[in-house]
Amino acid sequence: MNAAPGLPMQGSIAFISGGTSGINFAVARRFVDLGGSVLIFGRDPAKADAAAESLNRSGPGKALAGSADVRNAAAVEALFDEAVVRLGRPNIVIAGAAGNFVAAAADLSANAFKAVVDIDLLGTFNVFSAGYRCVVKPDAVMLAVSAPQGITPTKRQAHVCAAKAGVNMLVKCLALEWGSEGIRVNGISPGPIEGTEGVERMAPGTHAKHVWASRLALKRLGTLDEIATAVSFLVSPAARYMTGAIVDFDGGSQLGSADSEWP
Repeated sequence: MNAAPGLPMQGSIAFISGGTSGINFAVARRFVDLGGSVLIFGRDPAKADAAAESLNRSGPGKALAGSADVRNAAAVEALFDEAVVRLGRPNIVIAGAAGNFVAAAADLSANAFKAVVDIDLLGTFNVFSAGYRCVVKPDAVMLAVSAPQGITPTKRQAHVCAAKAGVNMLVKCLALEWGSEGIRVNGISPGPIEGTEGVERMAPGTHAKHVWASRLALKRLGTLDEIATAVSFLVSPAARYMTGAIVDFDGGSQLGSADSEWP
């Protein structure tokens, strides 16, 4: 795959949580295809190894697999320390690990609510905190993968809405605090992206996906290739004056239903 103008990745080093599947794996593949090096990690060592092996066959870059639970700050820090020795200091850190399931608030246990908040919000903080210790400064970039639920109240998603709203505010606070050190912190809020576990869980089956797409302004789901391109821009020098932003990449889901009329 050829690099888009203004989006050089050759020589870049990215540490990506949740990078073994879905959106984050697509981003890692794009970086490797463009000559970058990536650390991808999740909780399952076998899955991480398989994903890294696939990436290393994909392009001229390099992929390293790791295993850590983002809820465990010490484990993330230890993994980053090891990766620095093997790959070098990163200039890109992406917090992409997330958890979700459909549940009415009345049926949601405290432990279930906490599990999502711990993975999404605490996990993002742990990844960014460990990243802050080792990134190249200045000109480092940190990116959180948020979701439309961080802005839009959604039935049976109270746990995710709370967690992603926290992620959005964390992005803005860290951007404010770390900007003077040359660290940009942004978020991207993907809508429904084809080929992801999240879409399969929220809209299983062709009909459910069609209904979801029909409610969007663009009348379709996004693609992994499209979001990989968007992330490549956000972490590139082309976006070097952008920080503290949550970029909606959702086909217009924040606009309301495209079929709504007045009155």
